[in-house]
Amino acid sequence: MQVQQIDTLVVAGVGLIGGSFALALKRAGRVRRVIGVGRTLANLESALALGVADEITQDIAAVAHRADMALLAAPVGQMGALMRALAPGLRPGAIVTDGGSTKSDVAALYREHLPDHLPWCVPAHPIAGSDLSGASAAQYGLYENRRVVLTPLDETLPEAAHAVAELWRACGAEIHAMSPAEHDAVFASVSHLPHLLAFAYVDQVAAKADASRCFDFAATGFRDFTRIAGSHPEMWTDISLANREALLAELADYQAGLSRLAALLENGDAAGLRQLFGEARAARTRWHQQFLRRS
Repeated sequence: MQVQQIDTLVVAGVGLIGGSFALALKRAGRVRRVIGVGRTLANLESALALGVADEITQDIAAVAHRADMALLAAPVGQMGALMRALAPGLRPGAIVTDGGSTKSDVAALYREHLPDHLPWCVPAHPIAGSDLSGASAAQYGLYENRRVVLTPLDETLPEAAHAVAELWRACGAEIHAMSPAEHDAVFASVSHLPHLLAFAYVDQVAAKADASRCFDFAATGFRDFTRIAGSHPEMWTDISLANREALLAELADYQAGLSRLAALLENGDAAGLRQLFGEARAARTRWHQQFLRRS
């Protein structure tokens, strides 16, 4: 399978994830033409003006037959409809991949809507993000030294998975493989739960009678802890519902941890608090050192 260059890349969702993929492949000389697809005409026009896309449309079905590869970079809740629209026009050998943050549900959508095209379907998740969205958020270097997880289906051809991996490597990414279930369990813990906690915490502060006073005195700690609460509500609603079983398990564990913390406070247990804080700090320091080494 030819992976040196994609003649026509169809990107559904020309925002941070899809737009940055398109820009990186253009810079690497791996794509000749990018067709941007989306629901909002103003964002599509911005993608065209910024050079993220070379052509735009709101109708993915109309361009499906032209795709050598289609990247579904829209929220997970929109992917079923996109796959259903793509299905009649896809040519054999045209690769379909995605950038969804959950994978078990997306794998099921591939099987439901693209049952005859599964050898060329490669679910994926680029581990890069921001609280910014839209075509103006797209950037050339977003994926440099970042990880991309591939979760190929049992039916996926090895050469199709290899082609997708090579294109992500051309963007500067490091490739890892997992099963969809393993992926969802891992990311419920280290990505999805932190977002839920940030959203819940900001909502709690905003509901206080003296919320304006609290926000007025919030500083860098509040900013750092709550940055991800600025993320796209529609996207995170989709992710939360798609991965709800794993998230409910994580929330139960977290609630147990909060109960432990409350008990330490109620008992005035300074030694217990120091131990908890020290162990957490050490774990975070180890992670940060590893993160810096691979960044």
